[in-house]
Amino acid sequence: MKNFTYYTPTKVFFGENQENNLGEILKSYNVKKVLFHYGQTSIKKSGLYDVVINQLNAAQIDYVELGGVEPNPKLSLVHKGVELCKKENVDLVLAVGGGSVIDSAKSIAHGALVDFDPWKFSIKEETPRKALPVGVILTIAAAGSEMSDSCVITNEETLEKRGFNTITNRPLFAIMNPKYTFTVSKYQTACGIVDILMHTLERFFADPEEKSQLSDSIAISLMKTVIENGKIVMADPTNYNARAELMWASSISHNSLTGIGKSFQMSVHQIEHEVSGMFDEVAHGAGLAVVWPAWAKVAYKHDLKHFKRFAYEVMEVEQTDSSENDIIASIDKIKEFFKEIGMPVTLKELNIEESNIEQLAYNFTFKGKRTVKDIFEVDYEKALEILTIAK
Repeated sequence: MKNFTYYTPTKVFFGENQENNLGEILKSYNVKKVLFHYGQTSIKKSGLYDVVINQLNAAQIDYVELGGVEPNPKLSLVHKGVELCKKENVDLVLAVGGGSVIDSAKSIAHGALVDFDPWKFSIKEETPRKALPVGVILTIAAAGSEMSDSCVITNEETLEKRGFNTITNRPLFAIMNPKYTFTVSKYQTACGIVDILMHTLERFFADPEEKSQLSDSIAISLMKTVIENGKIVMADPTNYNARAELMWASSISHNSLTGIGKSFQMSVHQIEHEVSGMFDEVAHGAGLAVVWPAWAKVAYKHDLKHFKRFAYEVMEVEQTDSSENDIIASIDKIKEFFKEIGMPVTLKELNIEESNIEQLAYNFTFKGKRTVKDIFEVDYEKALEILTIAK
């Protein structure tokens, strides 16, 4: 096990009606004015918008609003948020929504305290050192951004989707009521299930020379929980306990716990970022469902130990005389699970032509400037191989 520092400062308020404590929570942190940041119309349809406004008014906390966050959150809206925060002297960004809203809030929170474009954090030209605090009311189990140190933003002018990790990305608090996920569409629920699994899988299949028995065991348990409860919510969207399991798994999958003691760069996520960066209509989870099985077909020979555990303990493949065949069967089995919950498993299903594959692989290398290494090194040729399998 490698050395590590583990710090997850986010205070979680989990369960029914916790959103009704928003005013008291903000007052406990001495918050005077917030930027109320959200997506499109879903929080108004669910009634959560009114709850937030009533809580802010009752607690006599000033606020300014900025809605309109889209999937694959855009830099242009981040710029508007930064301008608002500076103009209105905001002291906390309140993100009400899913991962896209939270990531947009994180970027705004960093940009509000600097005199340069926060995109420079995303492309690693500047190092984040401070940010406004971010509070979260979560409405979808998926990205895990409510407890993570990561932030991913899309620059719609350059079609680049880039992320940065820093301790200042960790939200101050997160309110999580599973009931607000009841009305999430089946497609978006399925995208969330995939994203939770991928955050865990990409830590599980890290550098094979680095051992972390406890982290691996937690990851296996989490993946089994997500698959089991994912099937339940697809059949019964208002099953509170299953929704609660997924919501908590979302947070644990990306708050660093399942990767302690290991090195990983999440090459599957990095490839998918190019897909949904270039094709904005592609949902992140859907892109991951396409890329991961293709990656696994290339990767498994580099880490037979973990792939065997995945096959037998997670996917519960019946053991035969050929562990390699069993591993391939497990990859096919999770692919079938993705299909079962309504996810695409090929680039063609995402309306991405084979002619785009070379450009995607080239973009993945940042135009020839990088490779990404987890259990094996993914360069242009490997990215091209993976994307070709996924076509």
